[in-house]
Amino acid sequence: MAYTRKDVSTLTSAERRRFVKALLEIKRTGEYDEFVRTHIDYYVSDGDGGLRTAHMAPSFLPWHRRFLLDLEQALRRVDSSVTVPYWDWTRDRTSTAVPWTDDLLGGNGRRSDRQVTTGPFAYATGDWTITENVTDGEFLTRDLGRAAAPIDLPTRSDLDRALQDPVYDTEPWDSTVTRGFRNKLEGWGTGSGSAAWRNHNRVHRWVGGVMLGGASVNDPVFWLHHAFVDLLWTRWQSRHREHRYLPAEPPGPTNGQYRRVVARQEKLPPWDVTPDQLEDASGIYRYA
Repeated sequence: MAYTRKDVSTLTSAERRRFVKALLEIKRTGEYDEFVRTHIDYYVSDGDGGLRTAHMAPSFLPWHRRFLLDLEQALRRVDSSVTVPYWDWTRDRTSTAVPWTDDLLGGNGRRSDRQVTTGPFAYATGDWTITENVTDGEFLTRDLGRAAAPIDLPTRSDLDRALQDPVYDTEPWDSTVTRGFRNKLEGWGTGSGSAAWRNHNRVHRWVGGVMLGGASVNDPVFWLHHAFVDLLWTRWQSRHREHRYLPAEPPGPTNGQYRRVVARQEKLPPWDVTPDQLEDASGIYRYA
């Protein structure tokens, strides 16, 4: 029977406690850090050689769907009542709104070093020491809204621009495409400065701290953010039922993306699953 992922702003106090407790437990056992390592390993950009599965590629959405499911399954082994909530950043848009409360994810980082000092994931609690990172920092950091160069979270109209595009993705299947739902949602734009960061990418930039780069999983908000991104994919699918994941067939040997992107029926590393098999998760979970 399908379980329900809820808007984080609707969680009861008990649901918040259970979610936090489950996260802290898989962190204690070391399982959480395995998720961080996986994301770092698969943080491959256009400029790198080889296969891209997690970012700057059509499989951005199915890859993170499976990644999120794996995390959720780990949490539910601790407490079967727990599901990953989603953060609708088009509505809860300030640094003091949910999920930045002391009983959930804690608040912004302090001015001096961006260290998060409030909530259950503060370094001082002893429960959330960062061990897998692209730097040597041991504490969770945030810079909500980017004080030195302020940016705003994406708006509903920013999302509508992506949701209105009926095509899933287009050649050359990377960060440079200007058509297609996938990159409009992932958010690789043109230009310089904050204007180049859109939707999903802009949220990572707005949160700042460890949410910048491959080690972004170290901030638990990563999962709430990607649950909302996943919800947006389901909304796009409902709106454009005749359109599916692309490419349907792998690019050929003369194509610059040969063996660099995953087609619909190809395996999606690191799992033995295809984008085709991940397009419909309605039998596993639904969104409230």
